[in-house]
Amino acid sequence: MLSALLFPAGFAFAAAIQPGPLQAYLLSSVAQRGWRRTLPAAFSPLLSDGPIILIVVLVLTRLPDIAARGLQAAGGLLLLYFAWRSYREWRRGPAPEAQDKGAAPRTLFEAAGINFLNPNPWLGWSLVMGPALLDAWHQSSALGIAFLISFYGVLVSMTALLILLFGTTSFLSPRLRHSLILVSAILLAALGVYRLVASLLPIG
Repeated sequence: MLSALLFPAGFAFAAAIQPGPLQAYLLSSVAQRGWRRTLPAAFSPLLSDGPIILIVVLVLTRLPDIAARGLQAAGGLLLLYFAWRSYREWRRGPAPEAQDKGAAPRTLFEAAGINFLNPNPWLGWSLVMGPALLDAWHQSSALGIAFLISFYGVLVSMTALLILLFGTTSFLSPRLRHSLILVSAILLAALGVYRLVASLLPIG
């Protein structure tokens, strides 16, 4: 039973600290909105992974390559959109600390969208987490539920910690925070282009 709980916790820890589109978006959001309004985005996997788990674990045994490529391309386009929006924010010049009051829920759903369109959760659940969850569930439903609690408890906690660490930029001068928005836009654009190119490359 202990191994069934340690495995999802370890996988969640590795997934949370691995650089990727969601981390780049969180960095951009903290720079623009502050860590308090970005913190709800730590719960974004709870929104995005529900459909992924249902489709992959209950319907699919393996994600087809064409579907993975389609998700890669869609995720790339979404990242390019967020890069363009960050660049537009940068062109406005340094902004005061206060942002629009609807930023927190908007950030949550935007982060969930990025995670849903990122092929990594689909591949992770179809090839790694899905089979392990089914093994735990076959032993007992309680163990299956504990498996999910272990995974998402670590994932949400680590993501929240990253947001808090990114939030130290709030103590920088407005000019430096303004420059960080441009850095975030470049990073988001690079990741978006990478996703698009990867979706078009030939297999093998």
